[in-house]
Amino acid sequence: MEQTLQALVGILEKAVPTVLLLIVLHFYLKAMLFKPLAKMLKQRDALTKGARRTAEESLASAERKTAEYEAKLQKARGEVYREQEEIRRKWLADQSEQIERGRERTAAAVRDAKFQIAREGAAARTSLLETSGMLADQIASSILNRRAR
Repeated sequence: MEQTLQALVGILEKAVPTVLLLIVLHFYLKAMLFKPLAKMLKQRDALTKGARRTAEESLASAERKTAEYEAKLQKARGEVYREQEEIRRKWLADQSEQIERGRERTAAAVRDAKFQIAREGAAARTSLLETSGMLADQIASSILNRRAR
C-alpha cells in the first residue's frame, strides 16, 4: 500500500507542472480568446437587436404611411364620387328642365294649332253658311225659273 501511495505521489509530482500549465493556459485563453469573443458576440447581438428594432420601426412607419395614403386615397375617391354625383344631378336637372320647356313649347304649339283649327273651322262654317245661303238662293231661283217657263 505504501508503494501505491508513493507511486501516486510520484505521479502527482509529475502532474503538478501539467496542472500548472493547464491553469495558466486556462487564464491565458480566457483573457486572450474567450473575453474578446464574448465581447464581440455581445456587440454582434446588440447590433442585431438594433438592426431588428430599426427594421421594426421602419416597418411600423411604412404601415402608418400606407394607412395614411389609403385614407387620403379613399378621401380623394369619395370627393371624386361626390363631384361626379353632383355633376350627374346637375345634368339630370338640366335635362328635366329642357324636357319641361320642350313640353311647354309643345303644349303651346298644340294649343295654338287647336285655336287655329277652331278659327279656321269657324271661318269655314261661316263661309259655308254664306255660300250655302247663296247656293240655296241660286237653286231656288233656278227651280223657280224653270217652273215659270
